[in-house]
Amino acid sequence: MALKIKEVFIQPFGLSLIIVIICILFMFQNFSFFEQMELKTIDLRFQARKNILPGNKIALAVIDEKSLAQEGKWMWPRSKLAKVITKLSDAGADVIGIDFVFSEADEKSLSKYIHQIEKILTKKNINENDLLDYLDELKLKTDNDNLLAQAIQRSKSKIVLGFFLQMEAEEVKHLTEEQLDSLQKFALPAAYKIIKYNSVKAMEFQFVKAFATITNIPKISLSSPYSGFFNNIPDPDGIIRTLPTLVQFREDLYAPLSIKILSAYLGEEPQGIIDDNGVKSFRLGEQINFPTDEKGRLYINYRGGEKSFPHLSAADILNDNIDTDEVKDKIIILGATATGIFDEVSTPFEPVYPGLELHATIIDMVLNQDYLYKPEWLNLLTVLIILIFGLGMGTILPKTGAFASACVAILPFVGYILFCQYIFTAHGWILNMVYPLAAILITYSIMTAYTFLIESRQKRFIKNAFSTYLAPTVVKQLIDNPEKLILGGEKRKITAFFSDIQSFTSISEKLQPDELVTLLNEFLTEMTDIILEYNGTVDKFEGDAIVAFFGAPGDLINQEEIACTVSLKMQQRLSELRIKWRKEGKPMLYNRIGLSTGVAVVGNMGSQNRMDYTMMGDVVNTAARLEGVNQVYGCYTLVCKDTYLQATANGSIFGRELDSVLLVGKKEPIDIFELIGFTYDIDDATKAMVKYYAEALHAYRKQKWATAIILFEKAKSLFPEDKAILTMLQRCRELKSSPPSEKWNSAFKLTSK
Repeated sequence: MALKIKEVFIQPFGLSLIIVIICILFMFQNFSFFEQMELKTIDLRFQARKNILPGNKIALAVIDEKSLAQEGKWMWPRSKLAKVITKLSDAGADVIGIDFVFSEADEKSLSKYIHQIEKILTKKNINENDLLDYLDELKLKTDNDNLLAQAIQRSKSKIVLGFFLQMEAEEVKHLTEEQLDSLQKFALPAAYKIIKYNSVKAMEFQFVKAFATITNIPKISLSSPYSGFFNNIPDPDGIIRTLPTLVQFREDLYAPLSIKILSAYLGEEPQGIIDDNGVKSFRLGEQINFPTDEKGRLYINYRGGEKSFPHLSAADILNDNIDTDEVKDKIIILGATATGIFDEVSTPFEPVYPGLELHATIIDMVLNQDYLYKPEWLNLLTVLIILIFGLGMGTILPKTGAFASACVAILPFVGYILFCQYIFTAHGWILNMVYPLAAILITYSIMTAYTFLIESRQKRFIKNAFSTYLAPTVVKQLIDNPEKLILGGEKRKITAFFSDIQSFTSISEKLQPDELVTLLNEFLTEMTDIILEYNGTVDKFEGDAIVAFFGAPGDLINQEEIACTVSLKMQQRLSELRIKWRKEGKPMLYNRIGLSTGVAVVGNMGSQNRMDYTMMGDVVNTAARLEGVNQVYGCYTLVCKDTYLQATANGSIFGRELDSVLLVGKKEPIDIFELIGFTYDIDDATKAMVKYYAEALHAYRKQKWATAIILFEKAKSLFPEDKAILTMLQRCRELKSSPPSEKWNSAFKLTSK
């Protein structure tokens, strides 16, 4: 029974069911990554939607760059703001919302200096009553805070003040209960007056909580019966998408500035009903219902970017340069938009957006009743969509080919995005986009992987069947590109590699067959591993010889340097093996290597029934010949000039030019070079020897035999057993005693392969 259940869940439908369940669980667990992605999709929906043309009931009175240029830098004395309010009121504004908080006395008031004069006069017992009366009158006229309070009190418009709520408990832990009482007193006009709780438990529901208020100074706070907080609560990515319509401070719930402006404009008190699960309903009068969530959060339906609403410059208001029709019977929000002085918020449209436009957006949204909705039943719809997409694709995908599978995934993926955008634009519904799309992507990926695993069984069969006969790189190439199972080749630049064990015939005669096989297998394994480690291709083994190349079937950057590195690594490893073999009483093996770089034909060679991935061309023959030339000069790694120059270009590989030779069957001589080691391993004696050798070789080619002999002798004094030095020294002496003809080109002609 357990086995049958296991078989069900490893089938495509079972896998898709697991994926669907995981996506649904993540959705209800509010998995952080997906929630962040979902917020970004809401922003994209705003940006894809056309801007909404706001109504004509709201305008913004702004302290902009023009105002600062004409009226002076910020902050202005509050007497000037009082004039702005008076001008707007006289022009017929219905409601004026103030997006400033005046939490401290105006330092620009002259009244404080008059206070100081009064103190001096009192101390000196000067009884000039007329002077004191005049100072009292002057104090009232120059007290900017008093002038602002009077302008608010005398205004024909309803003035709604703004204040801050302190949302961090740590910031107010120093305040006493008496101080909190005092702070709360001036914020009470913002408290909701009509809130109905359906139960005792409902009264314990936790809304967003504040810990103190930062209100206007008393005389300004008491100048108007209307006020609201202008705190915003951004999402984790810093963007404001919702408005907290209710914030709890102590025992009361407080309203934001935008709701209080609406209340003053409509002459209606906000009313809320709260049950055990939070906000059940929230409305303003009989006509306006707010579609908030249980915590009282209202999604903000942005109209567009900055300046979606009319801007009236404060400078123009002060100088009577506005049309009263722009103000009469409207809601005016007074605030700042000049760079550096306005309250910055981030919206789906813009990273920097004036806070007073946010209030205007909310007010216009409510007045026009075009809300964004995210009701609880949308979650059930999302679950249904995930089930349809996940299970449907799990059923269809395994039965289709690669192209059809991609179409099966792409069509619902794109279609659902377009559907969500349409629902958002036309009806204001915020459908969950990320989880259904994740279900599509994950199901497609898992089903594709499942299909791949089925196909990989066949590939494993090919690999197991042919890896015994072909090089692993060739097997992989055939698996990835079955069409290459045909005869033919391509011209490629490669570096050909040939190696052979010195005196292997005499070594083999001294060993039993099984001993010889064991030794040879160990040697070939160690050497081949190094080739494969550096992405070389092993062509074949010919007894003790290894034939390989670099640069095919795949491209290999710096193939010359890599081929030389492999050769040096092989010689180093062989040196280590000789120590081991000496302890085991086994023969010492020495390996001769030849390298040559050039263009060759690489590909499948042979017959239709039997083929081999190999190389052909002159560069191959040259590498094979260089391997044999090693014994002439008593060295173990010879390379041609092109290989050497490219390999040593960055200075990591050290070697020397040995000679010019004319290989059997060749018409043109080639320069040959010996690889000595990695530069960081070379000692000063070796460097000096190579220097003398190079100078001697130069003199040798110039037929300066005496000079060449002296220099070769210096090289010999450092390395007496170096066969190349001894060979060249003997050759110089012979040529000195029997000089060559004028046509001599310094190349040594080899008589055997």
